[in-house]
Amino acid sequence: MQAFTKIGLDALLTPENCALLLIDHQPFQLANVNSHDPTIVINNVTALAKTAKAYGIPTILTTVNEERGGLIFKQVQAVFPDQKTINRTFINCWEDHRVVEAVKKTGRKKLVMAALWTEMCLAMPAIHAIGDGYDVYVVTDASGGVSPEAHDMAIRRMVAAGAQPITWLGLAGELQRDWARTERLGEVAQLFVEHAGATGSVFLWETQLLATPKLKGA
Repeated sequence: MQAFTKIGLDALLTPENCALLLIDHQPFQLANVNSHDPTIVINNVTALAKTAKAYGIPTILTTVNEERGGLIFKQVQAVFPDQKTINRTFINCWEDHRVVEAVKKTGRKKLVMAALWTEMCLAMPAIHAIGDGYDVYVVTDASGGVSPEAHDMAIRRMVAAGAQPITWLGLAGELQRDWARTERLGEVAQLFVEHAGATGSVFLWETQLLATPKLKGA
């Protein structure tokens, strides 16, 4: 098995080398998340999904016992309106062959993951997938655990196993990489406006500035 490259250009994510796996972003799972503000979790996972769509990254959606735990957040489903979730019973989604096959079909060996809860539904598949030869990147702020300690210990455990922690905004910047790449700038700017707080406000201000004739010539 090839060793995980943690440094150098090959360690960075691109739109062509990664896939995204979103795990159990459901009301039941969110109900006992205490490591993050639930509103922020919904914002961040929605932003993560939109980032993946903007850059054409293959995305797999999975839920657990959705008959009891509820459907995937509507905000996420709306990003991929025609895509069905893989509804499973395994806590570790990597033990469900449908999830593994869906990832294999992407042909990507770098796997970005986010889940509720971090200590179970993220840690187990992340560690399992690393053992199967995948380079795993865990989106810490689009995930959440039942306590700050549970989330923190899970992230530490995954990092010790070889996973790389990242945030959704860090991922978006890594995928963009160069502001001279203009083909997706409109989508990226809108993404920041809707989900990146003050950064979005700055984008709007700059747009207004450039659109105002007097200010243009100033």
